[in-house]
Amino acid sequence: MAGDGFDSRNESNTNVINVTEKLTAKVVLVCIVAASAGLIFGYDIGVSGGVTMMEPFLREFFPFILKRMADASQNQYCIFDSQILTAFTSSLYIAGLSASLIAGRVTTSIGRKGTLVVGGLIFLAAPIYLSEMAPPKWRGTFSTAFQFFLSLGVLIATLLNFFTAQLDGNGWRFSLGCAAVPASIMTLGAIFIPDTPSSLIQRGKVSLARQSLTQLRGVEFDTEAELNNIISYNEAAKALTLEPYKKILLRKYRPHLILTVAISSFQQLTGINMIAFYAPVLFRSIGFGSNSALIGAIILGAINLGSTFVSAIMVDRYGRKFLFLEGGTQIFVSQAAIALLMALELGTAGTEPFSKGAAIGVLILMCSISAAFGWSWGPLTWLIPSEILPMEVRPAGQGICMAFNFGTTFLVSQTFLSVLCHLKYGVFFLYAAMVFIMTIFVALFVPETKGIRLDSMDTVWLRHWYWHRFVEQPSKSSMPEQQTR
Repeated sequence: MAGDGFDSRNESNTNVINVTEKLTAKVVLVCIVAASAGLIFGYDIGVSGGVTMMEPFLREFFPFILKRMADASQNQYCIFDSQILTAFTSSLYIAGLSASLIAGRVTTSIGRKGTLVVGGLIFLAAPIYLSEMAPPKWRGTFSTAFQFFLSLGVLIATLLNFFTAQLDGNGWRFSLGCAAVPASIMTLGAIFIPDTPSSLIQRGKVSLARQSLTQLRGVEFDTEAELNNIISYNEAAKALTLEPYKKILLRKYRPHLILTVAISSFQQLTGINMIAFYAPVLFRSIGFGSNSALIGAIILGAINLGSTFVSAIMVDRYGRKFLFLEGGTQIFVSQAAIALLMALELGTAGTEPFSKGAAIGVLILMCSISAAFGWSWGPLTWLIPSEILPMEVRPAGQGICMAFNFGTTFLVSQTFLSVLCHLKYGVFFLYAAMVFIMTIFVALFVPETKGIRLDSMDTVWLRHWYWHRFVEQPSKSSMPEQQTR
């Protein structure tokens, strides 16, 4: 099976070692297993939003919401405005934020595979694992697999919510309990995959790294050049004696740190949070019935899942920035259109009936947002940091990435329904404005990383119009920290 694959040559950069890249069945298999970590994340997102729409759940924990829904004079924008209700959904991200703060050290000490097996830090380990395992030509495609499984988890949870909502009283319990299934799949799968060569070399296990690389590239492929390149890169990184979380604060890592924090935070400011978590709530707010609201959420989940395939096909063909810019423009237009439509239908009072045609229009525009996110900010948020972070600060940087992503997600999910109640349709104008600013930021400051080997990423910064003033020439990478601060 190791010989099954396709050959290509990476010639995207003159500083890249020109070696044949073999896409073997082994690479495909281990990347699929690692990417399936997204199932757990996606399922948790999808199940929490749907459960909050089930009347037995609301009757058990939030009876005042049912009273609001029965009040015909109630402002439609404010029916679900409850900090306690939103805390049910957003509390997931407090746990994720706490785990991400220690994840960098754990990933460095026990490896990428070990972190996947442990399970609690999978959101950090999976993107790093995928970027280090995949050949440069297909790195973008395989890295989008994490977002694909995340979207699949959302869709599975939403479908399950639809069917369990028909059960008598206990459907929500069944939906929540089924979260153990994707967690078990991920843990069992991670036991049988190898660790990444970079992680093994980082921990001094050169022979295991050679074995892992041979399994991935095929026995007929000369892995010594690639192995020696990783070893040299690791030795240069070890010359810097600072621990990773202090090291990443050095001036030469300024571009990596700023983009890692910005991209991970910006993802949740696209407005996708209200699509993923609160689509059923929004649809109920504008007049959909309970089942219709869940059907609408299923449609959005299917669109998001399908758009991830688009990203997988296009990310290594047209590049990362193209998808960022197209997706940002589409989200901006769709958010503004939703705001205008809701302003015309509901106004600021929120007591007018929402017409069927307008409700369908909102659904179509939300599908547009979901699709654009699925091929841009969704997968690229996990891909870009794992590509641009040097090996010596990669686990720490990815931990920071996840911490800011979880923190921003918590803030947005906890406040969205309250902001919707106070700003009314203006909340969509707010998101549209943020997406506009984010798209300009990407156009100016995010470099293109398509097809460039991870150990040759320095050349990207040296050629950038702004970031080149912070980074060092590769030959200086082994200088002591005291000379590089």
